[in-house]
Amino acid sequence: MSTQHSPVGARSVARALLLNVFVASLFGSLIAAVPAFAQGGDDDALDNRGASGFCSSTAETALRACQNEVRDDFWIAIGNCINESDPEERQKCKAEARAEKRDGQALCGEQLHARLQVCNLIGEARYDPDFDPANFTAAFINLNAYFPLQIGNKWVYEGGGETITVEVLDKTKLIEGVTCIVVNDVVTEDGNVIEDTDDWYAQATNGDIHYCGEIARNFEFFDGDIPGEPELVDIEGSWKAGRDGEKSGIIMFALPPLGLTYRQEFSLGNAEDVAELLSIDYGFGTDPDLDQFVPPALAGSLCNNNCVVTRDFTPIEPGVEERKYFAPGIGLFLEVNVETGETVQLVGCNLRGCPPLL
Repeated sequence: MSTQHSPVGARSVARALLLNVFVASLFGSLIAAVPAFAQGGDDDALDNRGASGFCSSTAETALRACQNEVRDDFWIAIGNCINESDPEERQKCKAEARAEKRDGQALCGEQLHARLQVCNLIGEARYDPDFDPANFTAAFINLNAYFPLQIGNKWVYEGGGETITVEVLDKTKLIEGVTCIVVNDVVTEDGNVIEDTDDWYAQATNGDIHYCGEIARNFEFFDGDIPGEPELVDIEGSWKAGRDGEKSGIIMFALPPLGLTYRQEFSLGNAEDVAELLSIDYGFGTDPDLDQFVPPALAGSLCNNNCVVTRDFTPIEPGVEERKYFAPGIGLFLEVNVETGETVQLVGCNLRGCPPLL
């Protein structure tokens, strides 16, 4: 049985069909303009590129995740804006949400570029480090001169208006069959705790120190709260080897290989610190570039052309770069923000050989 359409109905259908064709064409053009890795598609294709592309493929999947997260955050923000009763505040809220979306999309692109740069430095192989318990020891007796982990070791740092206290606790955590020592890291500002982190480190039998994860508790104060007490706002940056695909990295080699770039941790999209070994024989006055922002008295008291300097960065925060300075028998004694020149420096420790510091 056939059905007769009125001329008006026919014109409506025709317009709808033309509109659908136009939208499909426009959508196809937009998709064609987007790099293939940002379009979704076959996940197996990303995993079958061969040994020359695993790192880059991982970077591409992280881009997709980042873009989706930006979209999710945008629509949550718009949902909240809808519930603003005041029209002016509602429009302001939406404008801020759109601006944050644009910033987020730009950051996703910057992170992709930074991750691909990491791939150029470390290679394209899959990141799957050997974390065999047979390669580790449960005896934490300062096997690594540049990262001493004996129970009771304590350091105090100051910089940027913050005080950071680091202490090796008499506490361990078994992760994937590997015994890790717990190192507590507390950051205070004006006497108030703003971050309290437990880091988990494992010591290999060759003296290398592996970073196995952390639980980072971040606190904030809010105006108008009575009493004014720190509130736990997130555990951002927390991760653990063996959980949800997260993997350990090297925090310090026993015999640091000059020029090597390596991962210190791997929790995709969450914790991706990378380091490059810039010097294994640093002493103040030996390298003008590395001397920049370094207090001469501090370096002079700790380094006898035997300090290690690393360049630390993460693709999660593109453009942010730190230099870290390690002295034998003491460990980390200085962090320098390369862009701003701001420093965090050791002001006290209880290790043998730790000099009086201001």
